[in-house]
Amino acid sequence: MMKLFTQVISTAAVCRSLALAAAFVVLGIILASTFINFGMILAARRFVYNDISEVPPRKAVLVLGSQTYGTWLSPVLQDRVDAGIELWKRGTAEKLLLSGDHGKFYDEVTAMRLYVLENAPFIPHEDIFVDYAGFSTWESVLRARNVFEVTELIIVTQQFHVSRAVNMARSLGIDAIGYGINQERFMGRSLRAWRFREYFARVKGLYSILLRPRNLHTDERIPISGDGRTSWQ
Repeated sequence: MMKLFTQVISTAAVCRSLALAAAFVVLGIILASTFINFGMILAARRFVYNDISEVPPRKAVLVLGSQTYGTWLSPVLQDRVDAGIELWKRGTAEKLLLSGDHGKFYDEVTAMRLYVLENAPFIPHEDIFVDYAGFSTWESVLRARNVFEVTELIIVTQQFHVSRAVNMARSLGIDAIGYGINQERFMGRSLRAWRFREYFARVKGLYSILLRPRNLHTDERIPISGDGRTSWQ
């Protein structure tokens, strides 16, 4: 009986030790991810603008893709494209680079291009570039450098997303700044969900910055200084 009691006590002690170790691991992960998040936000702060009138000029504006419904833009994506158009109209950027997912049933880039053509007919077609293989933020900025030979750009996206995008681009040697679009009209469940997702996306973003994964699509170069219509095909 005494031996059984001793075994029970020993097992309980092992369980407590394992639980304590697991708690420390979880706490370490939380602290590390929180540190990464604050670090990314602080590192990008001086390169991010929330007032469109204060954004310094750059050669190109990169509009990052988001959800579409057929050829209709989601409100999030429409805000991004409208901001890109406005930056071009103000003379803050000379070229538009529309980057996003492109698939048989989900084509962000074509929807973005058609929206610009319809709502900004004053923009010459040769100033509109599209990237059909911007499947993630990392791939969009990587291809901006490697395919479109961009050395400086303005990244347009919502405020919750802009810090990660700017850090990724600058880690590639691009002189990148960001315009963080006001997102107050999305206050509520949607914005809370995006911020929660972005918390983990910043951690993943650090992985991309450190390990620099390659984009599997190695399209021929389309310099941003050339004719954007060559990228429409």
